[in-house]
Amino acid sequence: MVCGGFTGYKNALCSLNVVYMLVGLLLIIVAAWGKGFGIVSSIRIIGGVVAVGVFLLLISIVGLIGALNHHQVMLFFYMVILFLVFLFQFGVSCACLAVTQGQQMKLLSATWSLMSNETRQDVEMKLDCCGLENSTQSQEQFKRDINLCPAPCKQTIMCFTCGDKMLHHAAWSLRILGGVGLFFSFTEILGVWLASRYRNQKDPMANPSAFL
Repeated sequence: MVCGGFTGYKNALCSLNVVYMLVGLLLIIVAAWGKGFGIVSSIRIIGGVVAVGVFLLLISIVGLIGALNHHQVMLFFYMVILFLVFLFQFGVSCACLAVTQGQQMKLLSATWSLMSNETRQDVEMKLDCCGLENSTQSQEQFKRDINLCPAPCKQTIMCFTCGDKMLHHAAWSLRILGGVGLFFSFTEILGVWLASRYRNQKDPMANPSAFL
């Protein structure tokens, strides 16, 4: 009964949710650390990372409580939510692995236009670059970015655009993100399968005449 049955599924499901809980806490801690040390000053980025961490933490708590108590309703909602997360994450991971360089530039251009000046300056300081790409921005926007650019390279003759530097690492980063996301998406479908199997198990400590 250690590798299968009621106890085996319970232990496996609890272990999986403990891992999810640690990942959620890690995301929150990393976001707080980045904000505290000034690595990222954008409230939107910090808020997004914290929101993902809190969501993952809440889902793992629901799954852990449901597994410990063999709670049918909590396990059902845990399965549904985790399956929806799997569908979303699987689609995003496949898109990251399939995106082309031209699509990467369009995505960077759209993201850059939505950034606040504060976030753009953070990127320019970290990458030591100015502006996104002269060919994908209007002349007015590009000149505005150059004037507001705080990067040290602005004082030199050669200063690369952020688009050139980001595209240099974009393919590698997307492969890493897509691969990691794809791996975790399969752990989520594993969690759905474990929860489904565990819900249908009879608790050996329960009343034998009880209905499940």
